[in-house]
Amino acid sequence: MSASERSDIYTRITVDIVAAIETDAGEWRMPWHHDGGSVARPRNVACDRSYRGVNILALWAAARRASYTSGVWGTYQQWSQLRCQVRKGEKATTVVFWKEMRKGDHANVESDGAERSDHGDREDRPRFFARGYSVFNASQVDNYMPPDLPRLSESERIACADAFFAALNIPIIIGAEACYRPDIDTVFMPPFERFIDAACYYSCLGHETGHATGAKHRLDRDLTGRFGSDKYAMDEIIVELTSSFIMADLGIAHTPRAEHAAYIASWLKALKNDSRAIFTAASKAQAAADWMHAQQSHANAAPS
Repeated sequence: MSASERSDIYTRITVDIVAAIETDAGEWRMPWHHDGGSVARPRNVACDRSYRGVNILALWAAARRASYTSGVWGTYQQWSQLRCQVRKGEKATTVVFWKEMRKGDHANVESDGAERSDHGDREDRPRFFARGYSVFNASQVDNYMPPDLPRLSESERIACADAFFAALNIPIIIGAEACYRPDIDTVFMPPFERFIDAACYYSCLGHETGHATGAKHRLDRDLTGRFGSDKYAMDEIIVELTSSFIMADLGIAHTPRAEHAAYIASWLKALKNDSRAIFTAASKAQAAADWMHAQQSHANAAPS
């Protein structure tokens, strides 16, 4: 495939993703199964939902302080309902649950424990009530057996994709989470077996190696943005587009996968004042994808 043909495909993919975003891209979901490790986002044992906001920081801090190896938490009652016993003398960690109250709500206590009241305030603006909960880590209870997670077979690996990413010569370490660390120029990836399917694995690998293309000794993009900043959001969009381009090039996805649009949509909110942000990002994504392709010819070049 020539560079001009790739350019045409990348333009079409970008347009398709924009159309998906405009018609509601849906909610992005993590592409791999978590084992409840302490480095993962803390989850509630009863509903299997992730904790949010400041509760994430509180639970991470508690886990680190006490050297808990699990990221699964629950109230005393929730553990009891699972026939697990919080050990005597264990100290709880406090999390906060916020509940919105709007006009017409009556005074009561919800089953989730969030207090609501109506004091005759007829204003239409919502009010929020908070209630603290005491939760315990899975490392503090007896009789808890983590559920078995699905395992993706190694036979599902795609040889041409493995060869493509190996040719990039970007260091990759297998760990618990997916990320790129510019300070040591290294990509971290969960094990292949943890992913929902092979396409999710290679899509994620395309995303993280996409970040690595921005290193100073490669394409020299600005990778200094903090989480939530415009700079950070822009590079997230760039590398997700890069991933979608490479997925098409490798024949793994002939149309943009839904998670690409959902993920990009979540970061476009940070760039709401720039209506052309995705198209600006697309040009940088094409440069990243072209750089990746250039490494293939280097890897295949015969030694002199």
